[in-house]
Parts: sequence; C-alpha cells; structure tokens
Amino acid sequence: MRKLALSDEILLSVEKPARYIGNEINAVMKDTGEGSEVAIRFAMCFPDVYEIGMSHLGAHILYSMFNSRKDVWCERVYSPWVDLDKIMREQNLPLFALESQDPIREFDFIGITLQYEMCYTNVLQILDLAQIPLFARDRGESDPLVIGGGPCAYNPEPLAPFFDLFYIGEGETVYDTLFDRYLECKKSGGSRAEFLHQAAKIPGIYVPSLYEVTYKEDGTIASFQPLEPDIPSVIEKQVVMDMTHAPYPEKPIVPYMQITQDRVVLEIQRGCIRGCRFCQAGMIYRPLRERSLECLKEHAGRMLSASGQEEISLSSLSSSDYSDLKGLVNWLIEEYGPQNVNISLPSLRIDAFSLDVMSKVQDVRKSSLTFSPEAGSQRMRDVINKGLTEEDILQGAGEAFHGGWNRVKLYFMLGLPYETEEDRQKIAHLADRIARCYYAIPKEERNGKCQITISTSFFVPKPFTPFQWAAMHPVDHYLGFAKTVNHEVKEMLNHKSIRYNWHQADVTLLEGVFARGDRRVADVILDAYRHGALYDAWTEFWNYDRWLDAFARTGVDMDFYTLRERREDEIFPWDFIRIGVTKEFLKREWKRAKDGVVTPNCRQNCGGCGARCYGGGVCVEGKNPVL
Repeated sequence: MRKLALSDEILLSVEKPARYIGNEINAVMKDTGEGSEVAIRFAMCFPDVYEIGMSHLGAHILYSMFNSRKDVWCERVYSPWVDLDKIMREQNLPLFALESQDPIREFDFIGITLQYEMCYTNVLQILDLAQIPLFARDRGESDPLVIGGGPCAYNPEPLAPFFDLFYIGEGETVYDTLFDRYLECKKSGGSRAEFLHQAAKIPGIYVPSLYEVTYKEDGTIASFQPLEPDIPSVIEKQVVMDMTHAPYPEKPIVPYMQITQDRVVLEIQRGCIRGCRFCQAGMIYRPLRERSLECLKEHAGRMLSASGQEEISLSSLSSSDYSDLKGLVNWLIEEYGPQNVNISLPSLRIDAFSLDVMSKVQDVRKSSLTFSPEAGSQRMRDVINKGLTEEDILQGAGEAFHGGWNRVKLYFMLGLPYETEEDRQKIAHLADRIARCYYAIPKEERNGKCQITISTSFFVPKPFTPFQWAAMHPVDHYLGFAKTVNHEVKEMLNHKSIRYNWHQADVTLLEGVFARGDRRVADVILDAYRHGALYDAWTEFWNYDRWLDAFARTGVDMDFYTLRERREDEIFPWDFIRIGVTKEFLKREWKRAKDGVVTPNCRQNCGGCGARCYGGGVCVEGKNPVL
C-alpha cells in the first residue's frame, strides 16, 4: 500500500494538504521493486507552489514523454508552501516526489524548470529541503544530477554554481540521448564526472563546471572558454521542427484542488512571427512552427475524454497567427459546444473574427476583453515593433463595444528604451479615446457603464532581444513614471471609467539583475536565501531590503547589472549559446528601434534573423526576400 511522506497530523496542520498527497487522476505510477524495468528516476520540479507548477504545459509534456519510456519513471515535485517548509526544517523531513512519496535525494535526476527569474530562491529551497548540497561542486556520487531548463536557462549563469547541467532548448529533442548516455555510463561503472564530460558533448547540454569565465578590470567578461578540448565552445539550442508529430500528453493529470490554469491546454503552435523587440519568447522560440489541424483535433478529443475537464484553452504566443484558427475554433464549437465545454482563446488580436468567436464562447456581460498595446504613443509602438496602430486598437474596441462588451483591460510597459514623458502621458490619452468609443454608442444600445482597467509593468531587458543592450532606471524613476500616468488619468474627461494599477518597481530591478547577470550573482542569491528570501514572486513575501543587504554583504554592485547601457562589443554571459537568431540581427533591430523603424513580421517579409538555419516552419512557408 502507498504510504504518504507526511503524517495525518502534518497534513491537517497545513494549508491545502492536497498539494502534497499526489495520486491524482492520470498520475503515472510505476513499480520499482525487484525485476522492475525502471532504471532512471527523474524528479520534475517546478520551483513554485503546486497550483502554479501544475499549470505549466512544458512540464506536462516532458512528464508524459519521459514516462512513455519503460526504463524511466518521472515524478513531480513543487515548492512546499511556507507552512510546510517550516515543519520540514524543524522535523528534518526530506523533500519528496508526489507519485511515490519517496525522497528525491534518492533519484537519478532532479530537473528544475526555470520559468521566471523571481523563483531563483525557491530553486535553492528545493535543493535544501531535498538535503542535497546546494553547490554542484559539493555533490558526491550518490547525489542526484541537477539539471535546469526553460526560458531562464537561456542565461543560466546566475544559477550556474548550483546546477550540474542545463538543457538549452526544447525538451522533446535530446533527452532520450542524455538518458541513454547516463545508462551506458552507469553500466560501465563510470563516475559522476565522467558522465558530465560525456553529457557535455550532447548538443544542447551545458555543463557549467567544464567552462571557465574571466573578467576585465571594469567587471565585464573578458573570456568564456571550455576547460576541455573535446567539448563545444558554443551550445546549440535544440528545436522541434515537426510539431505535428512531437510528443504531447494524451492523459493530462487532473488535480484534486483548484489550480491557476484548471483546463485542458492545446498548444497550437510554437514561436511567433511578430518580432516585438522587448519579447524574449518571440526570439528564443523562433521559427514559428504549427501543429496540423487534424493533429489538434485528435489531441483535443483524447485529452478531454481522459480528463473530464470542462474547458479547453488554445496555447500560443499569438493565437491569431495560426493559419487555420477559424477552422479549429469552429470545429471546437461544433464538436464540444453541445457538451458545454468552454473554449478559452488567449493571445488573440481583437478583430472582427475574434470578437465573433468570443461572443459564441463567452458571456459578454460577464467577461472583459484584453488588449496589449504595450505603449501609449504610436512612436513608442514603432520603437518596440509592436505592429499595432491606434486605428487598429480603436477599431477593435469599437467593434467589441457594439458586440455587447463594456469592460476592457489594457496592458502597457513603462521604462522602455527611448521613452519620453509624453509617451507615458499618452497611455492615459489612449484609454480615454477607447472610453469615448463606448460613449459614442447611443445610450439605449450600451451595456451599462464602461470600465477600462490600465495595468503597467516596468520593462526588463532580456537576453537574446534587441533591447538586451538597454539600461534600466533607478527605483524612484520608475515610481515617477507611474505617477505621471496616474496623474494624467485623473485629468481625462472619462477618468471615472478608468482604473489604473502598476507593478512594483523594486522587483523589476532585481528581475533585471537575474535576467542579465553572470556567475557572480549566485553569491547574492545564496546570501538572500540564507537570510530568509523565498517566494519572491509573491507580494506578501517580497522584501527588497533583504536583497539590498545581500548585495552589500557579497560586495556585488547591483547598478553594474541594471543602470548601464551595454556596449555593442561587450561579451554577454549568454553569448556562448546559439539560438538561430544572430547577434548581428539583434544589433540591427536595436538601431532600428532608436530610429523608430518598424520591421515587418515574418509572413510579410523575412527580416534575416538567422532562424532559417533550422530549415523549417514559417521560414520556408514562402519565398520572401531577406531584408
């Protein structure tokens, strides 16, 4: 009989015990007893609470793919909430996997998904509670191999000392090779160091301990070199080119409790054609690759049947760019509408077709529409290459209002490169113009009062984007930017219809350090963790002073990573990674941003970004000339 790792007394004393008991519908159970075929045990970790981690599609794809191998058992692990964290430390209880409830320190691999920078102290929490040495250099032959992946792994250096390996790229590609290499090494009696050396030769695998970084007197990187002649100096991103036949979960796990994204998720494509200059995902996931309509129909049917879920969501960076969106959505409505399955359509451009579809699948009197103009002025939207005009926005809003909607959410960024006071003021002006579109409708045809919610976050420069050279601002400047918008909103004619929210400024600066940091930042992360930093993405646990103290104690200059604009010839901590998109293209886009020049999207004209090297996807759809 399966025995839980936590006693009834502990489970009854913590918030939401369902986070820790496992055994959900479609969770994979395997036998590890005598005669078992399981040779590799893999703990799939998401360094945040269960409700967040269970909503991440990438982890579910790998979970299903790994468990399709008879010799691998992949189990799940999430960060214990603060109440259980305290108990586990007091009672010396090791962190365990949900499926078997076994301590993950007994596993072969611990794979940690790095989705956002503010989870970095939770990475250390997982290792610490698992009773595994935090530094890779201190781990012995009996310790698991700790491997990181996900979008933040595209600059792995701030976490490099804590990881044995990183997987750069999409997980469906070389994990089988990595596992086979591990089993060969294990069979031949090879050591941990010998396996890591062999793993470093696999495309997409980065072993930090086998590379050395040196610095100039000004603190910038002088060199980054492998320590052995037979391992690559450049790590190549791994890409799945055939999305239609790529692994995908057919039996999604059904949790016992409410999670953030409690629905079946259908990934319709990967990548994006838009080329927004602030967007890391739009660059690292190039080129755009679609799943076929027939494939998506099959996935939808299997997942809904196996899970009993009552909602299906289309996942993509820009769903409107899927070439057969109309066919897919109409099929879903016809097939599952009579079964009362809701259809969620995020990442849509608000046009006539989208509004028509949403009116069929949403109660327009209860739902709100979301626009992401990102910038208030047309000049700034051209700077960031948003590819969206004010006419597009107002037309979309007008059609929505005529369709019965009366609530709109608008998302913007503040602190963008080349942004002025006037650009910030125009955020309020755009919201007011949208409100005017509503009140231009005859009163008897309106759906109550109009409500427009403006939300602004502060821009963070990310690796592998044209804005990776950009400087950030001091905290008080960011707060000043938000005050400008807030003041301008109050001056608008329709200010009673407009609500304004803004993001924390100090969190933004720390995110900026982690996004573009090097190995020296690891000392700050460790120091802050040892002084209580945890769940930094959660407002109730955020403590900026704790981080400022950590920078002071470690002697690391925060301003070095945030306030200076990078030189074009500077070596970045992530320059040893090749993502297809070239640094020359990003430099070109950085200059075009300064001039406010728009680059057409990939289907309009090839911008020569370099992603054609993969030989597929949108890059081969047409014969557009390279700019």
